[in-house]
Amino acid sequence: MLKLSSLKIDPEFSAQILPLSFEELQQLEQNIIAEGRLLNPIITWNGYILDGHTRYRILKKHGFIKFEVEEIQLANKYEALAWICKNQLGRRNLSPERKKFLLGKEYESTKLAVGGQSGNCNKVNRCDQNDHIDSEKRTCERIAVEHGVGSATVRRAEKYMNGVEAADEAAPGAREEILNGKIKAADRKICAIANAPKEQRSEIVAELRKPKSKRDKQLASSTKSPSVKVESFDDDGSRFLIGILKKSTRAQKGTDRK
Repeated sequence: MLKLSSLKIDPEFSAQILPLSFEELQQLEQNIIAEGRLLNPIITWNGYILDGHTRYRILKKHGFIKFEVEEIQLANKYEALAWICKNQLGRRNLSPERKKFLLGKEYESTKLAVGGQSGNCNKVNRCDQNDHIDSEKRTCERIAVEHGVGSATVRRAEKYMNGVEAADEAAPGAREEILNGKIKAADRKICAIANAPKEQRSEIVAELRKPKSKRDKQLASSTKSPSVKVESFDDDGSRFLIGILKKSTRAQKGTDRK
């Protein structure tokens, strides 16, 4: 039997897994101890756990529990990430925010997995750009069919995922706050974070962490200022982003005067 010590955890893989509540974790641990074994195998790729991170931690606490490991064959790390996301999307207790994030992450990872293989269209092998676009379109359509959504939903989910990851990079912990609903914001506002300059993203997250009623009043006043000349706003959160950046500029000018 494979030794528990040979299993590995990749932080990027484990970050895609829905964390259990304290009560859920306690119940799972009690059930496993009562059974004396894992009912389902831990799924791995190249020794890295893809499914079973929580059960792995329980096994480390209770060495007498019997377990099995199933190693699956995947082309690369991106394909492994796509597998994890697809597997997680099969769960029933996901929030709408987490579903969007995982759908976007699966799409991004699948594109990267294909692009990294020999003979496919990417910047390295200089394939025709139209073929590359067609490949992405087919990937998007396939994922949409698998999850019973439209292609546009998949593309929007990728933008949402990028916004969430940009938020977490700027303010660690923001990702889980968004995905569990603690931070409540329209999708376009989350998407806008990825479009903002890196040095100002933490301020945007700080604004989103405020109570929604207070945040909305501040944004309404900032976006109506005549000093902001914008012909039109698309649906990627531009109005929200301009409001935040204007506030930052005014605050900086106030500091310079002191």
